[in-house]
Amino acid sequence: MKYIVVLGDGMADEPIEALGGKTPLEAAKTPAMDELAAVSEVGLLHTIPEGMKPGSDTANLSVLGYDPKKYYSGRSPLEALSIGVKMEDGDVAMRCNIVTLSEEEGIPFSKRTILDHSSGEISTEDAAVLVEALRPLIDNEKYHIYVGTSYRHCLIEKKGKVRELSQPHDHLGEVIGEYLPEDPLLLEFMEKSYEILKDHPINLERKKRGENPANCCWFWGAGTKPALSPFEEKTGLKGVMISAVDLLKGIAVGADMGVKIVEGANGGLNTNYEGKADAAVDALLNEGYDFAYIHVEAPDEMGHQGSVEKKVRSIEYLDSRVIKRVVDRMKASGEDFRLAVLPDHPTPIRIRTHSSDPVPYLLYDSTQEKSSDRKYNEKEAKASGIFMKEGPMLMEKLIRKG
Repeated sequence: MKYIVVLGDGMADEPIEALGGKTPLEAAKTPAMDELAAVSEVGLLHTIPEGMKPGSDTANLSVLGYDPKKYYSGRSPLEALSIGVKMEDGDVAMRCNIVTLSEEEGIPFSKRTILDHSSGEISTEDAAVLVEALRPLIDNEKYHIYVGTSYRHCLIEKKGKVRELSQPHDHLGEVIGEYLPEDPLLLEFMEKSYEILKDHPINLERKKRGENPANCCWFWGAGTKPALSPFEEKTGLKGVMISAVDLLKGIAVGADMGVKIVEGANGGLNTNYEGKADAAVDALLNEGYDFAYIHVEAPDEMGHQGSVEKKVRSIEYLDSRVIKRVVDRMKASGEDFRLAVLPDHPTPIRIRTHSSDPVPYLLYDSTQEKSSDRKYNEKEAKASGIFMKEGPMLMEKLIRKG
């Protein structure tokens, strides 16, 4: 038996007037998911523990079977693991987003508006050049900056202090003043990064092309060195992670799972969906893995962007280019398998950030196909009456009971 999770990050949503009162998941054409739903268990799962912020860090730990209340030590330390940063006891890691701030003339830094948490999904290559331009400012005996993926980078503070820092995607379209760090040195880093980056040649070219400039550092997600128990020890399964996002790769590294790097996978709408599907199936059928976790970031990014049309499209891509491909290849192989499909959390278009609402899940077993008239979406999952109140329950059910 092989085990697969396909996770559409932030895929769940709320009814949207522009979609005739449907959610993006309801409005999207998803024949592969609906065909599976008709022979699967469909229900609701609460992935975010009470009192914790809804995020891909806590939610994906939860889906993988790790109780965030026990294992979560901050988001950025997990990302640090994925890029090979060695943290010592007492070190603090922080996410460093390269964001887009408004560029009005003659106003204080604190009066600027945050326009884009991802700088238009800037490429890793361009972002790396910008990070190098900031290194003389930020990199010293106390602080070290590391290049990550796209707009997501990492700052390590030696023998540091965990601070409460605002997530940039929670405040899109807002004036930044009340969300800036209280720490004077981090605030100085942010202000000076804006002065360095706003006129950088890469950003001048981006503005000429009508793209959002990557013109400021934004620090958040602080935490200490993580300690996850090995996934194989917890589950008895040799697991592999397929994701373009440093956070997910870091969770895998921390859990001693394998990590597959897929060429062209970038965490955006135009990622290599087929490559991710094939990497997972190849790992299961040819490389001795028992469990594959396929993470697709695009629905979450489209939710943060507030694009209804692109979020629907990202879900349709997930359905036709990942789920259908995985199921077709697994069935053709003759290998028995169990498959879970779900989001980690909702990212509603209305608020352009995460919520803690339960998410719809689909649980398929090739050896025990059920009979149902359900489709896969939020409404159908709620109508099923099946509800799991804690995220790790899904992994237990996937592995132990099917």
